Amino acid sequence: MIGLGLIGGSLLRAASAVGRVTWGATASEADVTAAAAEGFDVSADVEAALRRAGEQDALVVLAVPLTVIDDVLRKVGSVAPRCLLTDVASVKSSVLTSVRRLAPQTRFVGGHPMAGTAESGWRAGNAALFGGAAWVACVEEDTELAAWAEVARLALDVGAHVVPLTAKTHDEAVARISHLPHLLAAVLAAVGADGGPVPMALAAGSYADGTRVAGTRPELVRGMTEGNREALLPVLDEALGRLGAMRGSLASTGGLAATINAGHKGAQALAEARDVTPTGVRVNLSAPDAREGLRALGERGGRITAVADDTAIGEVG
Repeated sequence: MIGLGLIGGSLLRAASAVGRVTWGATASEADVTAAAAEGFDVSADVEAALRRAGEQDALVVLAVPLTVIDDVLRKVGSVAPRCLLTDVASVKSSVLTSVRRLAPQTRFVGGHPMAGTAESGWRAGNAALFGGAAWVACVEEDTELAAWAEVARLALDVGAHVVPLTAKTHDEAVARISHLPHLLAAVLAAVGADGGPVPMALAAGSYADGTRVAGTRPELVRGMTEGNREALLPVLDEALGRLGAMRGSLASTGGLAATINAGHKGAQALAEARDVTPTGVRVNLSAPDAREGLRALGERGGRITAVADDTAIGEVG
């Protein structure tokens, strides 16, 4: 595990708890000290940890901010160039491009667990963080399916279910359900605070719920949103169009029914999606069309719940 913050630290804990042999490294001395005090095999020597991974053919997980991922990938390409590699970054296309440029011989599978909190650092970690969460494991045209299966097994071992998608499809989806919410939360938090002491004294559930992710470290939010610029811009335009239409309606007729009803319908869609009775599916990972089958499953909102031998077992609504 390279990086021992919220996600990396949680994954190190969770993988250790299910019996996997783990070790980690981070540039943060504070996180090394805290993790070592809890008995974990960690150090501040990232290159040594990567070299050990290369020697033992271990799965390397990059859990570092997007702003430094290129620096870490250079070390991977230097000391563990053929390792099995994944990551947990919230943007996939830019990471894939960097891997192909800086560590092209690795067996790379892009990953993103859809779990987290507004907290950060080792002490924010939790071995149960991934329980019931979706974990994207990317399937590109050149993805080695044996490597994909290993990454999927890690996600399944720690309690997540796996959603197979391309990096492009992932980035377009998270622009809508993760990155745009971060930006809207930032705007809402700023508008509320700009009102002075009275709004802050009255702020309750709706304001707290709507601004929760605005408490995330700003550099992490900048990394994910700026790093997903291509997919985020059209989604932001769509949101601005809806806000503009809402403003125009309120100014002209005083009515907000269209916006509020559409939002309520959207919230119901999430509840309905989680309430669908799924149908079981199997994907033969040794079949010529296995990549297409996995991607089709993910694009239909399906998920993988087990990987046994050469078969990915899942369900779709």
